[in-house]
Amino acid sequence: MHWEHITALALFAFVSTFTPGPNNLMLMTSGANVGFNRTLPHMLGITIGFPVMVVLVGFGLVEVFDRYPLIHQLLKVLSLSYLFYLAYQIARSQPPQSNTDTYKPLSFFQAACFQWVNPKGWSMALTAVTVYNPSNSLLGLGLIALIYALANIPSGSFWIVAGKQLQYWLTNATRVRWFNYSMAVLLIASTLPML
Repeated sequence: MHWEHITALALFAFVSTFTPGPNNLMLMTSGANVGFNRTLPHMLGITIGFPVMVVLVGFGLVEVFDRYPLIHQLLKVLSLSYLFYLAYQIARSQPPQSNTDTYKPLSFFQAACFQWVNPKGWSMALTAVTVYNPSNSLLGLGLIALIYALANIPSGSFWIVAGKQLQYWLTNATRVRWFNYSMAVLLIASTLPML
């Protein structure tokens, strides 16, 4: 891979990981509800899970989807169903009551697995593998995965901190409830361009 391609890939990874999507909206929601430290496993799950997905997509899922488009359509339906479920869980989260709160951030494993049903993630992975690794080399695939892992750290941190800063505004139960409703709606809306 040439230096110009690496620079273009890094820019693509940076922009695509920073723009709003299901991962970032859930990180912001979690940061607002439970803070940075409790959201860290969720962020690390994305940071590791997405590059693993990129590698596996590069190893052959693109060809499987080309050969069997029905599998790709089924994955889209499953993805949307799971996102609706997550949006419902976010919407029904109640504001913290003293030391008990009902918001449960995703674990490392849940966040890593979520990449497989994230429509924006699929779009990013398929684009990166087909555009930035046209020779289908293992080195190119590894480089894509590494660049995405590195891009996800500042991106995820930014969205968690943005959510954490919202805690200063989310000072009563009504505001928290409306914030969670809004995040649920935005989570669903963020997937529409990808479908």
